[in-house]
Amino acid sequence: MTSLTDRYVAATLRAVPASRRTELAEELRASIADMIDDRTTGGQDHAAAEREVLTEMGNPEQLAARYSDRTLHLIGPRYFLLWWRVLRPLLTYVPAAVGVIAGLVKATAGDAPGAAIGTAVVVAMQTAVQIAFWLTLCFALLERSQTPLGLPEWTVDRLPEDTHDRQISQPDSVASVVFLLGTIGVLVGQHFQHWTNDDGSRLPVLDPALWSFWLPALIVVLAATIGLEIAKYRAGRWTWPLVAVNALLNLAFAAPVVWLLLTDRLLNPELIERFAWLREGGADDVTRIAAVVTVVIAAWDVIDSAVKARRATH
Repeated sequence: MTSLTDRYVAATLRAVPASRRTELAEELRASIADMIDDRTTGGQDHAAAEREVLTEMGNPEQLAARYSDRTLHLIGPRYFLLWWRVLRPLLTYVPAAVGVIAGLVKATAGDAPGAAIGTAVVVAMQTAVQIAFWLTLCFALLERSQTPLGLPEWTVDRLPEDTHDRQISQPDSVASVVFLLGTIGVLVGQHFQHWTNDDGSRLPVLDPALWSFWLPALIVVLAATIGLEIAKYRAGRWTWPLVAVNALLNLAFAAPVVWLLLTDRLLNPELIERFAWLREGGADDVTRIAAVVTVVIAAWDVIDSAVKARRATH
């Protein structure tokens, strides 16, 4: 009858290169025999000692991987933190942006605007899966090839500063500034987007007449909000003067937008005429939803800043 040791050695050697099997078999049998002898010298039964030794040595496939320097994890400690640092922001922003774009295209170019939300969700989920798959595959290949990335070695000089007294982190401030700059870019860029009339003229989303006052005014408010973000970061926390400025800026942006929406002055009339679903009541639904969303976001931002300022003073 084959002993447990014979079976264990055979199971281990199956996953080891053939050129090393003879050498490793002798080494592994000698190690097992020594550990069994240590136990039997103390009076333990040989069969029981053999079982305990082999159990402690663990899964023979894992032992073979150690002998062969073979990786048993998808992404190990060497690359995991970098993988997560890259994946997290990509999953935070890219699927949402792609989903919104897909939804807008479906709503404006398709015959079923009600399907825009479903399209946006599906496209966002597909984008997230694709990002996670391909990025993970790249890092898994790096793990197995042990490719050096040339990153600087960690030193104590790279320790982050103590920020326990700060409410406002640098990543949050940068993200807010980028979002505000993006909003300004959208307000300007929508005037030059690709939708065109039959005669080839540009067809902006917002009423071009707003450039006489309202759109420049909204852009000024957004630029002032960027200044608030910078001041907030330098202060490190919300203060009541900053809360007051934030409330004024939210009011200065939300009030005109809601008024323009409810008086049918925000969207370009030519755009509404071009799409049947907007002419047949869709424009009213869009303006009502947009007005509610604008008020909710502005109110939430003001309330959140006030709560944080109160916490900072206690």
